[in-house]
Amino acid sequence: MTSTSAASRKALSKIACNRLQKELTEWQVNPPAGFKHKVTDNLQRWVIEVNGAAGTLYAGETYQLQVDFPEHYPMEAPQVIFIPPAPLHPHIYSNGHICLDILYDSWSPAMTVSSICISILSMLSSSPAKQRPADNDRYVKNCRNGRSPKETRWWFHDDKV
Repeated sequence: MTSTSAASRKALSKIACNRLQKELTEWQVNPPAGFKHKVTDNLQRWVIEVNGAAGTLYAGETYQLQVDFPEHYPMEAPQVIFIPPAPLHPHIYSNGHICLDILYDSWSPAMTVSSICISILSMLSSSPAKQRPADNDRYVKNCRNGRSPKETRWWFHDDKV
């Protein structure tokens, strides 16, 4: 569990609730290909099943994303992590943290859960090798005690995978 545990999160604002209800309705009508929302009674935390795209290193593999929405979503980005076991990828740490600029510095309130999912699937699909980031062990060790990936100062230097 990350530092944004259910007990420590603030309730969603009315704007966030309305936006998430709208996104959930849209998802039910037109889900992004390769993804399945696992229905729960918690609007503030979504669990999403990710299926690796055909013709990629991840074809036939299934993973789970956990999306935690902050009080002021969509003005603030959600926290998105893979529930371990996370896929082997140069931008995905073994603790599930994802190094992807749209989840942090490049977030825009115009983005949706669907657009995040499509970006993550695109990142997975473009990978030429299944491997952990070079600094995986050091990073994961420094994240003990439930540090959120949103507390990390990411360095976005590799846009090839």
